[in-house]
Amino acid sequence: MKSYIVVGLGRFGNEVARQLYLQGCEVLAMDSRSDLVQQIASDVTHAVVADARDKEVLKALGVKDFDCAIVAIGSNLAASVLTVMNLKELEVPYVICKAHDETHRRVLEKLGVDRVVIPECEFGGRLARS
Repeated sequence: MKSYIVVGLGRFGNEVARQLYLQGCEVLAMDSRSDLVQQIASDVTHAVVADARDKEVLKALGVKDFDCAIVAIGSNLAASVLTVMNLKELEVPYVICKAHDETHRRVLEKLGVDRVVIPECEFGGRLARS
């Protein structure tokens, strides 16, 4: 069974976490907002209120034992970058990160993110082609 940690439980992160769980994956969902964690708690394997900018918190959660981390932090570039840096330093095997624009994408790629997605651009392109 694949295991995922999803950091950031806004609309995008929430949906990714739920869909992964429905596909039979182990999912640890985390956010610094307790209301978002409470909303998803019954729809994932584990849900925690935590700050992913804190490397010690991520270490205590055992993130290096997960197959993949998905960073779904919205427009807070600093939080996104710090989280990615921590995950890479803790040797998470595969890191996917949501970016909000091309500049954010370039920064994440420089940090070694394995896959960067800009959901609005990707879906907009698919919609236009359909």
